Amino acid sequence: MASFAVEDFVGNGCLQGLVSKLLEEGWDDVPTLKIMNADDMNALNMTQRQKDALEIRSYLHDHALMQYADKLEESGNSLTELLNLSTVDLTSKFGMKRGHVARFTDRTAAFGGDSFSEAYNRQVRRRTSSSSESLYYRKDISPVTSRKQSMMKSLTRTNTDISLEQSMADLAIKDGHVFKGIVAFKPDEPRACGCVQPTPVVENVAPYSSIENISVQILAPEYKIGMERLVKTKTAPMKASKLWRDKPAVFVCIRRPGCIMCRAEAHQLYAKKPIFDALGVQLFAVLHEQIESEVMDFWPRYWGGVVLFDRSMGFYKALGGGNLLKDKFISGFLLNPRAISNYRRAKAMGVDQNFRGEGETKGGLFIVGKGKSGIAYQFIERNFGDWAPLSEIFEICRRLQNPQESQLDSITSIQQQD
Repeated sequence: MASFAVEDFVGNGCLQGLVSKLLEEGWDDVPTLKIMNADDMNALNMTQRQKDALEIRSYLHDHALMQYADKLEESGNSLTELLNLSTVDLTSKFGMKRGHVARFTDRTAAFGGDSFSEAYNRQVRRRTSSSSESLYYRKDISPVTSRKQSMMKSLTRTNTDISLEQSMADLAIKDGHVFKGIVAFKPDEPRACGCVQPTPVVENVAPYSSIENISVQILAPEYKIGMERLVKTKTAPMKASKLWRDKPAVFVCIRRPGCIMCRAEAHQLYAKKPIFDALGVQLFAVLHEQIESEVMDFWPRYWGGVVLFDRSMGFYKALGGGNLLKDKFISGFLLNPRAISNYRRAKAMGVDQNFRGEGETKGGLFIVGKGKSGIAYQFIERNFGDWAPLSEIFEICRRLQNPQESQLDSITSIQQQD
């Protein structure tokens, strides 16, 4: 699986000598580095070989094929030339497995991605600047800031083509939260001929008071080039509400950091970091166990953002309406076709796994508005390995930027129903 450590991304090739310059110019994490365009490369005086290497590695990272990055870069070919090679050449010259060849030559979308987000990624990761970009690309702002502006405009255009469930757009004026979020993936059903009943799941978004005073501890910071792989000095516990005091935040509650499905979910979410940056939204991963070796395996390979330790399991209890949502391995996985399907999806992405830690407590995802505006969205892992749809997450984050627009949409929807 593609790592979010910049050192792993650039490898030992021609990009390695650029690391210090990339750090100086603000290209200090993998998701941001991958959206670099032709103007950005020219500003760094990159050679054609370095440009080709970055394009190859970005493509391989999207397709979970980074194990071939060094060999493909050493060939001296551009990405276009490599994509035009035959299956025999890719197998014989680079040792690429036939299944990986099929993945490599599939240019339609990144492997394991979301249709909306990948279409968006293809739009913003152009290697040449469009005429529309040149209208607002100014020399008096940093390249990274310019890319965020470009992504914000592109995201706004793309969102107009996305249709989402109406319940997500409805405003909850009461209960202290902004939106009525979709709280679970699909309704669970009895399994094993009715012998296994579904786990009870609350249908309402948790009240803000259930997460406001949760005590959390930072286990790992947001990853940047040259940073130590783990915080050496443990930080003091802090009140969770401090984290969203100034900016909205997404909290993905991980069931177990060694779980193959949890790692795949975290990876595909953090891969969209530039979009969240453009929307002004922070990203946090929440763990309910503190196993140092597991944190080091999880960060920054599968998650390059801040990792929090929720000792009291407050976020997890809030997902269950005050109680932890749990399921046994046999009933929740072996006898659950949806969980097995989720496992196969993660397995196909090339994710490693282990079985250390407690994996029965289900996780989920929260989007919390700035200040005391409340919980905007909540997703519950009803079946092991359920993911919150990225299109819904992006839409909610966009609406948090303009709550008046969201309220207008809700009023319009009510009037149409009447």
